[in-house]
Amino acid sequence: MNKKYKILELVKEYIDDKKSNEKWTEGQDWVSYSGPVFDSEEYVAAIDTLLSEWLIVGKESRKFEDDFPAHLGMRHGVLTNSGSSANLLMISAATSRNLFNLQRGAKVITPVVCFPTTINPIIQNNLEPVFVDVTLPDLNLDLDEVERVLKNDTDREIKAIMFAHVLGNPPDMERLMSLVEEYDLFFFEDACDALGSYYKGKKLGSFGDMSTCSFFPAHHMTMGEGGFIATNSAKARKVLTSLRDWGRACYCNTAKPGSVVATTACGNRFKNWLPGMPDAVYDHRYVFDEIGYNLKPLDLQASIGLKQLDKLPDLDAARRKNHKKLSEIFLPYSKYFHLPVATENSDPCWFAFLMTIKEDAPFTRNDIVSHLESSKIQTRSYFSGNILAHPGYNHMAEQYGDLSKSFPVARLVTTNSFFLGTFAGLTDEKMAYIKKSVDAFFKGIK
Repeated sequence: MNKKYKILELVKEYIDDKKSNEKWTEGQDWVSYSGPVFDSEEYVAAIDTLLSEWLIVGKESRKFEDDFPAHLGMRHGVLTNSGSSANLLMISAATSRNLFNLQRGAKVITPVVCFPTTINPIIQNNLEPVFVDVTLPDLNLDLDEVERVLKNDTDREIKAIMFAHVLGNPPDMERLMSLVEEYDLFFFEDACDALGSYYKGKKLGSFGDMSTCSFFPAHHMTMGEGGFIATNSAKARKVLTSLRDWGRACYCNTAKPGSVVATTACGNRFKNWLPGMPDAVYDHRYVFDEIGYNLKPLDLQASIGLKQLDKLPDLDAARRKNHKKLSEIFLPYSKYFHLPVATENSDPCWFAFLMTIKEDAPFTRNDIVSHLESSKIQTRSYFSGNILAHPGYNHMAEQYGDLSKSFPVARLVTTNSFFLGTFAGLTDEKMAYIKKSVDAFFKGIK
């Protein structure tokens, strides 16, 4: 038995032993809202890749890029170091003269209730967000308001729409896509919370010109950190890869990862590549088509992701099961909440269980969240609430006047919305404890 095999066997033995001895004690240990669901396979794959001494994007990343696009209903894709980076690359590619060439100042419709990394790339690429309110109970963007904004855009300055499906539950995609077509918009689809979700049998992540996904530990699957941009366009994939890899023109690594000393896929590495110096013979690996970034993942991340892909059907099934259980727990108290309802024609793979407390309820969000947290049950606010209320974005709020009046649902979200987890780590034992804690809270409500 060689030394590497011994190391991997010991890693497997260590993790299997550790997992078999894990225990959770009611009231003493936290009920996490999400987290990685690993067994020894992910750890062995990661150590195996690390011991191969190939650290950066390589064969594991390429395999993941080949295998994953189908999970978003697309043909091509690019793996990156985070979901936030995926959104940045998606919008940067849209502004590239080699792709959609969106011009500085072009307007993009986006919901005012969001996670910052959905709107940050719009701002960072010198585009202008046009904020709309959301609807109850789903907190997706208000399509009535979207339609009004588009009808009032007589100069046709609005060029695109971008949003994240809320915790796996989409808006009315038929209506949305008809607006996209009618007003000739680009659609940039953030599916970070929607892996495994469907609308009319079509996968979320397959509707946009490009779509993104996140592999942060809280998400449906994880590789520690990581993200993905999916597209049906081979041209878009080339631009995205260039932007991810410093703006590099050479795309041989797309077809043939590995050491450059073993030649390249095209065999034309040294040629007259520079339009500004046509007489110079130059290494194509150091020719740059884009003003790019370095947002590459480690190959180690991809090796973990490949193992998670094998488990994804079970991970998705657990989220649906746990969401159903939480619905049953809160149904007796539905008069106090706007509880989650799947959009008509959709089949969400729920990222979380979202609740908005009604304004006439005899308790506040702080009351119930404090009760749950004191019971060591993790909760989360719904991301930013109204993003324009935050210090980093408040300078953009002036044109909207009174935020509470302009975005009344967003105001309620900011004060009254929160969610619980649905991930596979929420065992039947933990779900029973959540029910016990929730019932205890409502016994004290008059």
